Amino acid sequence: MINVIIKETQNNAILKFEFPDFIVQNESFEFKNIDEASSSPIAQQLFYLPFVKSVYIASNFIAIERYNIVEWDDVKDAVAEQINNFVNNGGTIIKVSETSTKKQPATVYGEATPNPSVLKFVVSRMLTKTAMEFKNIDETAASPLAKELFKFPFVKEVFIDENYVSVTKYGVNEWSEITLELRTFIKEFIENGGTVIDESQIAHNPKVEKQKIENFDNLDTTSQQIINILEEYVKPAVAADGGNILFDSYDPTEKRVKVVLQGACNGCPSSTFTLKSGIENMLKDMLNDENIKVEAING
Repeated sequence: MINVIIKETQNNAILKFEFPDFIVQNESFEFKNIDEASSSPIAQQLFYLPFVKSVYIASNFIAIERYNIVEWDDVKDAVAEQINNFVNNGGTIIKVSETSTKKQPATVYGEATPNPSVLKFVVSRMLTKTAMEFKNIDETAASPLAKELFKFPFVKEVFIDENYVSVTKYGVNEWSEITLELRTFIKEFIENGGTVIDESQIAHNPKVEKQKIENFDNLDTTSQQIINILEEYVKPAVAADGGNILFDSYDPTEKRVKVVLQGACNGCPSSTFTLKSGIENMLKDMLNDENIKVEAING
């Protein structure tokens, strides 16, 4: 017997009806009217209710937007009962396509990072060779996974590298409330053959192009040494914490090194300490120059 849980959202017109397990995998569906809902019998039934404006189905919930002719307090229990009855009587939520992808088992686990706003989801297989950071859904052309993650209202940023996905959340939710939902979604997405990074889109992504040091040989010797130190000694350490560090520039006059922090490193309360007491001291020692200064242009 399934009983959905009613949950409010930040939009007073929208209410979520959560299921105990996922109802769709790797996809989301939005219907504005009954004609658009031909692939969803439950959405079609909901549109017979005169106050239903739109229906959104994703992961483990159905979200309904209402017209202002009613208040949710007056009808939410009746809607929940209707959804429960529909599902428990064998009703179909989304018609499954005849062509389905064979599952490829994967293990995913959540790992804490020094940044309390970021959790690192480690996957048992390689996801990408190119680190990519996404600040919002508009930047996700190269990553269908990141695009889907941004549809969760609590996801603020996404960073993907090698075999992990770092997710930055908004402060309105605690990790204890959302970790299982995110971990399950990522696991199901990958197991069902979802595309994590579309390599064909990377070459056209100006953000990625900017991260590449294409003129390494044309840089001054100190800049080259700094890049090598960051690559060999610093990157593996910050990657273990779900983040990344990129060389931006070196000013030989001010002896100032500028870097870009990504993933869990960006906005981390301990990043300033790490930069000054860790990376800066390392560069001073290895370059034999006590005047070296390190700063993050986004930290």
